[in-house]
Amino acid sequence: MQPAFFSQLKGLLGDTRLLTDAADCRTYGYDNSMLQGQPLAVALPESHKEVVGLIRACREHRVALIARGQGTGTTGATVPLDANTLIVSLQRMNRIREISPDDRLMVVEPGVTNEAVQTAAAAHGFFWPPDPTSAAICTVGGNLAYNSAGPRAVKYGTPRENTLALKAVTGAGETIHTGVRTTKGVVGYDLTRLLIGSEGTLAVITEATLKLTPLQPAKRTLRAFYRDVHSAARAVAAIMAQPVVPCALEFMDGNAIHMVRNEVGDSLPEGAGALLMIEVDGMESQLDELVECVVRAAGVDGALGVEAARSAEEVAALWSIRKALSPALRRVAPKKINEDVVVPVSRIPELVTELEQLAARHRIQIVNFGHAGNGNLHVNLMFDPSDADQQARATACLEDVFAAVLRMQGTISGEHGIGLVKREWVGRELDATSLRLMRAIKAQFDPDGILNPGKAFPTDTATPD
Repeated sequence: MQPAFFSQLKGLLGDTRLLTDAADCRTYGYDNSMLQGQPLAVALPESHKEVVGLIRACREHRVALIARGQGTGTTGATVPLDANTLIVSLQRMNRIREISPDDRLMVVEPGVTNEAVQTAAAAHGFFWPPDPTSAAICTVGGNLAYNSAGPRAVKYGTPRENTLALKAVTGAGETIHTGVRTTKGVVGYDLTRLLIGSEGTLAVITEATLKLTPLQPAKRTLRAFYRDVHSAARAVAAIMAQPVVPCALEFMDGNAIHMVRNEVGDSLPEGAGALLMIEVDGMESQLDELVECVVRAAGVDGALGVEAARSAEEVAALWSIRKALSPALRRVAPKKINEDVVVPVSRIPELVTELEQLAARHRIQIVNFGHAGNGNLHVNLMFDPSDADQQARATACLEDVFAAVLRMQGTISGEHGIGLVKREWVGRELDATSLRLMRAIKAQFDPDGILNPGKAFPTDTATPD
């Protein structure tokens, strides 16, 4: 216990917005990775000024600080490694401060949910492109911390492409303003894109200016079935090589289809070894022609057919299999490994072949789905961690998955971040010089190393060139 530290925090927040009871704090010590830590206390700020005060207090008393939202992340990035850690929950900073349709922007605090942003933007005929699966509960701050995107990124980009400016507090307790309110601007280094995806290791974001995109007047939803994953992977490459870019291009392999077949009934044809969920948006007068281009590209050898939805009810029916998958995976293997690797789109066929071989070699069931239009697959290793042999085989299989992805000039994380679970692999993707520069940047933003320590960088400082 640090009486002076707690006295300072209570002076900032009062008694009701500072949690010190161990049971209350434990709730904020885990995320969707299932990892768990015990923080010293939990602060619930409601303003930028309070965040400044909290960071300065932590720096003065040498207490680590982790900012978090709803904890939907899967890599342990918000899990405290040391009991001498203050969790700063930004959930109460949930105000939409400005919507400017003429300038196509919205200014929000980090605790606003993605869904709330979409609802507010839609009232003016706009949307914010990032749309993670957890959009109903995940916060903008979390989306920015991980650069989390979702299906629409294939056409509209990630948070880095859809955020104009940030207000944040560094580890030294200093306020910075990055970016501009315009879509053009080249003054100084691009600190906005640097902070996005940095997992709270450089600064705590307290306000974001989001770039809005007009809603398209029409959308068509398609579901294409394939004989096997190889033909589906070839179809992805073919679709992305033609001029019409879909606004969603999702992939599910045969194992994923089998897992949800009982839940969605007869809507899945026998013999389907993979499927693609495809959405195309645009002007109603152009949509038939746009869809025809995509369907033509999707019709590779091995295609079994394409279904098109013509009503909201049919759209929901087509998406039902994808929505049923994640709960089914959790029921079958609650502690499965879920990695979101990315390879160039042209190498997706190679990746799915490699994953099949790794599953056989390590005797581990692998279920693959994800945002295939970006080359971003969620690779799920299904195993029972209470079985030591399965645990060892799953760990070895994951090592080979990451190694294969890097051989294919891919990356070990597309939108889940690094956190704890991937940090030891960072040195295999990044060269030693780049890592040295990144550590130097971290030291400039956070001179005492109090912001989310132990995350994003490998613990071994010896990294290969």
